[in-house]
Amino acid sequence: MIPWLRKNSPFPPLSHALAEPNGLLAAGGDLSAERLIEAYRQGIFPWYSADQPLLWWSPDPRMVLYPRELKISRSLGKRLRRRDYTVRVDSAFATVMRACAAPRDAQAGTWITDEMIAAYGELHRRGIAHSVETWIDGALAGGLYGVSLGRMFYGESMFTRVTDASKLALAHLARQLERWQFGLIDCQMQTGHLASLGAREIPRAAFIRELKLAVAGEAPESWQFDNDLFA
Repeated sequence: MIPWLRKNSPFPPLSHALAEPNGLLAAGGDLSAERLIEAYRQGIFPWYSADQPLLWWSPDPRMVLYPRELKISRSLGKRLRRRDYTVRVDSAFATVMRACAAPRDAQAGTWITDEMIAAYGELHRRGIAHSVETWIDGALAGGLYGVSLGRMFYGESMFTRVTDASKLALAHLARQLERWQFGLIDCQMQTGHLASLGAREIPRAAFIRELKLAVAGEAPESWQFDNDLFA
């Protein structure tokens, strides 16, 4: 059994998370900015379908990507240097979220509900949630969004409309985070796609240790990327 959170209920200890399904910690509560910030600070994130109650997770092990470990294939490296694209930050946050929410092959629904879009939109207005976008010929071709606290980035979702467009955004994000001395990118759950990009699983206890150090770091003064990341 997992606890049901009321509006002001604290999260239970992470040690109470279920082993199956991996990481399920609690249900209920709300998606207020304060609740979300507290969750991320503790290594907890919301993930649920439209027909489910609000569910909170902290899986063990945890999938993470160290910015310096991003794997850039030969073809992606060539595309990065070609510069026939533009990477922008925070110019189309809501559009990126809705693109991430769009149905995909072999996927019946989405966990990025209107409620989630509104909640993360508020985090974006507070300068906590960010989008990284790839633009090609004036059109949004792909991108990602996530949450940043201190020197910690929590990746939420990514999408692509043009081959490698989301990877271009991720490559720029990882290179910039490395320059900013961010500890790691939280990828939450294991997927083959993330593993192919260099992400790996670490024990939850190790993740929490690194998370606390990263969150305590000083946040960048401005979320603007350098122009010479792949010069």
